[in-house]
Amino acid sequence: MSRSLFDDIPPPAPQRRVFTVSELNRRIRATMQERFPSLWVSGEINDLARPSSGHVYLTLKDQDGQIKAVIWRNTAAKLPFDLEDGMEVVCEGSIDVYPPRGTYQLILRQIEPRGVGALQLALAQLRERLGSEGLFDPARKRPLPRFPRRLAVVTSPTGAAIHDFLEVQGRRWQSTDVIVIPTRVQGATAAPEIVAAIETAHQLRPLPDALVITRGGGSLEDLWCFNDERVVKAVAASRIPTVSAIGHEIDVTLCDLAADVRALTPSEAAERLSPSMTDVRTELDNWGRHLVNCLQRQTQWARMRLDALAQRPVLARPTERLRDLARRLDERELRLDTAMRNQFAHARRQLSATTAQLESLSPLATLGRGYSLTTRASDGALIRHIDDTNVGDEIWTQVADGQIRSRVEERKESNFEY
Repeated sequence: MSRSLFDDIPPPAPQRRVFTVSELNRRIRATMQERFPSLWVSGEINDLARPSSGHVYLTLKDQDGQIKAVIWRNTAAKLPFDLEDGMEVVCEGSIDVYPPRGTYQLILRQIEPRGVGALQLALAQLRERLGSEGLFDPARKRPLPRFPRRLAVVTSPTGAAIHDFLEVQGRRWQSTDVIVIPTRVQGATAAPEIVAAIETAHQLRPLPDALVITRGGGSLEDLWCFNDERVVKAVAASRIPTVSAIGHEIDVTLCDLAADVRALTPSEAAERLSPSMTDVRTELDNWGRHLVNCLQRQTQWARMRLDALAQRPVLARPTERLRDLARRLDERELRLDTAMRNQFAHARRQLSATTAQLESLSPLATLGRGYSLTTRASDGALIRHIDDTNVGDEIWTQVADGQIRSRVEERKESNFEY
């Protein structure tokens, strides 16, 4: 094998390409965006943060790893449910590299709860929150009027719901005025229109006796406007008793829970608000027969009572009863006169005895027998002993027929002992 003269000369070394850190990060970013323009990732939400900017930052993790992720404000505002730490989700987005730090993260464009649909989760979260505010409390429920004269119905004027409602209502009871307030019952603009229709119902004069919110059945997405928080709060705040008849029997919306009465279908709503003419006639006939029976019993009792009274002597022979009473009155008058005379005589005897007793005890009687009473003129004190006076004291002496005034000239003790 022949050899060249230059075989022993080593080849030139390849020229090195040196990247700056920023350039490398930008190349990695471009490569990642090109390689992974869209991908789906599942994981558990952790370290959820919602700054005032409206963006949402979080970490997705599984048993062996984790990755940062961000949901930009415009996307986050459209999420129908609230994100929470620990929630299992499936996300769609792309990988992005943040050059200043050389870190990569997921830019999420869609996010769904794992194992349950987004709308079901949003519905469950909203139901729990509004329930904690008392909007579904049974104590708030009001009864419906039995014979409403005026009804307001919020629904689509072209839907099957209003047709079914009016057909049943007109067949059962024709004395009620029905005012249809037209509104969309499906789509993005339906919720604010329903709220406006409820406000319109409250501006009617006279105020309707009941308010019906109804539409036919549909999917959860079709009925979603009746789960809108604005609609639910408008129904709960209604001053008019409300009936919610949304969808069919298996469809339950938050509007149903907030209303005073939930009807399974529009037809049932009409039945709940419209008494059956046949039933009312039957009830009136029953009450009529009951009233006649009561009046007949009352009449029979009154006749028996009159017959019993007519047999009494006071009605059969009224003058005899009067004569008996007059005779009893005369007898009692005589007895009273005798008793009064006896009482006066007894009182007179007692008075005479008491007078004689008082006279025997009277000091004047004692004075009449020669005794007298002597008192000091200065203070009227009775003089019982010689020491009660002094020489020169003026005294008054009471005798049987008057008083004698004198002055003490001398005191002399008596030899009598008491």
